[in-house]
Amino acid sequence: QVQLVESGGGLVQAGGSLRLSCAASGRTFSSYAMGWFRQAPGKGRDFVAAVSWSGASTYYADSGKGRFTISRDNAKNTVYLQMNSLKPEDTAIYYCAATLRTGSPRSYDYDYWGQGTQVTVSS
Repeated sequence: QVQLVESGGGLVQAGGSLRLSCAASGRTFSSYAMGWFRQAPGKGRDFVAAVSWSGASTYYADSGKGRFTISRDNAKNTVYLQMNSLKPEDTAIYYCAATLRTGSPRSYDYDYWGQGTQVTVSS
């Protein structure tokens, strides 16, 4: 069992940066690959980025390539999403999730989810 709690969201102007964190509980955190998804109002939950259990491999949706960086610290049971050059279209609730399927962009492959953190980018 893994419990996930996101933090770091907020209101930022276009072009700004935010760093999201996802703290995990449970001794098996390092066994799971992790992902970030986002859901804008009235839309589905979209893949943003994923990282392997070791942190050696990362995967990104086209929307975030070159702007977003996913990383993890297994000693701290935490996964991060650094978001730079933010755009108004990045506005969404951001969720972290845990999976045994490394790099999957499919939300149904993820077994555990956090409650989400709101990111709002103003123009």
